[in-house]
Amino acid sequence: MKSSIDELANRIENALSIDEKIRPQQGSTDEVTTRDQSKLGNAEHARISKDGNVNAEADQNCVGIDSDSTSSSNDYGASQSSSSDSDSDDERDIYSGPPPPLAVHMPLLPADSRSVFAKDQSALDAIVEIIRNGRAKKIVVMAGAGISTDAGIPDFRSPGTGLYDNLQSYNLPYPEAIFSIDYFKKSPKPFYVLAKELYPGQFVPTQSHFFIKMLADQGLLQRHYTQNIDCLERVAGIDPELIVEAHGSFHTAHCIGKKCRKEFSQSWVREKIFADEIPRCDTCTSLIKPDITFFGEGLPSRFFDLLEHDFSSCDLLIVMGTSLLVQPFASLVNDVAESVPRLLINRVRVGEARLPGSGFDFDGKHVGRLHRDALILGDCDEACSLLAERLGWADRLAELRSTFMLQKTPAAAR
Repeated sequence: MKSSIDELANRIENALSIDEKIRPQQGSTDEVTTRDQSKLGNAEHARISKDGNVNAEADQNCVGIDSDSTSSSNDYGASQSSSSDSDSDDERDIYSGPPPPLAVHMPLLPADSRSVFAKDQSALDAIVEIIRNGRAKKIVVMAGAGISTDAGIPDFRSPGTGLYDNLQSYNLPYPEAIFSIDYFKKSPKPFYVLAKELYPGQFVPTQSHFFIKMLADQGLLQRHYTQNIDCLERVAGIDPELIVEAHGSFHTAHCIGKKCRKEFSQSWVREKIFADEIPRCDTCTSLIKPDITFFGEGLPSRFFDLLEHDFSSCDLLIVMGTSLLVQPFASLVNDVAESVPRLLINRVRVGEARLPGSGFDFDGKHVGRLHRDALILGDCDEACSLLAERLGWADRLAELRSTFMLQKTPAAAR
């Protein structure tokens, strides 16, 4: 049974873009270990190497392809299952170290099954075809910490890091107390120490952020729902109207005084934080808190105002880099119509249904229900780059990133 602290640890890993890493698989990166093989199940697999070549595994269900092939047999990777009732210690073991090789899951569905995908079509080919042929015009993206892994945001929970050690000097009852509204009211200093390290403006958006930006530029993004508080979607240039920050963000801040609630700009709060001052309201002297959802607070009203419209009209759902453990965010995957394709891009399998209609069904186990779930296992940035390549958007994706970096770099340093 998970302890309350374990549950909080899982929640905070989704609320912050700081802890989405995976431990190396036992054995070489080009081999599926005995332990992994026991988890593969009834599905076809192949593995893509760093140079873009696909290595067939020593398993009768493996298929190999050429990296430039566009046939329906394209399929990258060995599936790794992640039981929804595994304990939090196992989960933290999974989320540490470098990512596994990119993998695209291709289930062997029963002959009489119904699917939104063509028979023998890989997840990658299926999603590319749906976008290419215009079936997806209102894409909803749900994202968590995994899309910000490569942005360099520090991990405040790992012993031995400077940030963790700095926070220990404040004698926190547990690390996640930093995000408890009750603890913040009594002792705000630890949060502001952390905020200084995490504050927007210090980190560069990842390939995943720019891929979402590209969906927006193509007029295909209905909305982007993020659990992250890092504001990297805004930094990447995505229209704020297309973003729902489910757990809030640093973008705005308010006085916590019940009768005041005065709003303060990000730049004003940043100036105070980087001067090692605790921001206080210039009207009532109460604490100023960035509009991040702390434990003990409700989610932003914008989250509830838009979700019914966005998910009822969604025609493709893409879920990236989240363990889908935090409610109500996690349950949103069930809010799209039953005929809408859903793609999970993540380092491990998550969100799988115990009961029909209550989560993902990647393997078509729920008899009589339309199969519509696709799975790409591995690093979100690698998966987004591969999707862009197959869609013919690779040059545009590279241009978005290079333009951003040129604008970020002072002319004298170029």
